[in-house]
Amino acid sequence: MKKFLIVGLGNIGDAYENTRHNIGFKVLDHLAKKESLSFETQKLGDLATYKFKGRTFILLKPSTFMNLSGKAVLYWMTKENIPLENVLIITDDLNLSFGSIRLKGKGSDGGHNGLKDIQNKLQTATYNRFRFGISDEFSKGRQIDYVLGEWTVEENDKLPERLDKAVELIKSFGTAGLNNTMNSFNGK
Repeated sequence: MKKFLIVGLGNIGDAYENTRHNIGFKVLDHLAKKESLSFETQKLGDLATYKFKGRTFILLKPSTFMNLSGKAVLYWMTKENIPLENVLIITDDLNLSFGSIRLKGKGSDGGHNGLKDIQNKLQTATYNRFRFGISDEFSKGRQIDYVLGEWTVEENDKLPERLDKAVELIKSFGTAGLNNTMNSFNGK
């Protein structure tokens, strides 16, 4: 049976729950709700296991806070013996319009501290990342407030459909592979 580690990046605590920066947690929570899964607090994060088409997806919401996510990723990769090519990191991206999704097999951290820590801990920039667009609708000097701000009413209205699309992408990543999934979902 093929195993995958799907990591949603975010910050723990009620204050962060509905913020743009926590889209990784939100995607995994959406998948868990749709499939009646529950997360269990374990070492360095909350985990749920999802079985689909002969695959096992280990869903991880690190409890290390965003900027130290690499520790949790490396720990669970090692513990579950999951190869790097079967790891998918879900993160927010200011450079993409709201709800846009982009899957890549490698790249820079783009200034994202969570990705920077993962790259440092894994000692490579070649890992799969699923970037969920949160747009850059903030005024100069207000980036942190925007990223840690809550979704607008308009964004909240559109979010369920985008979360459904994100769940489809995760399933496709595990069953159809990276390249097919990129071709099917990028820019959609």
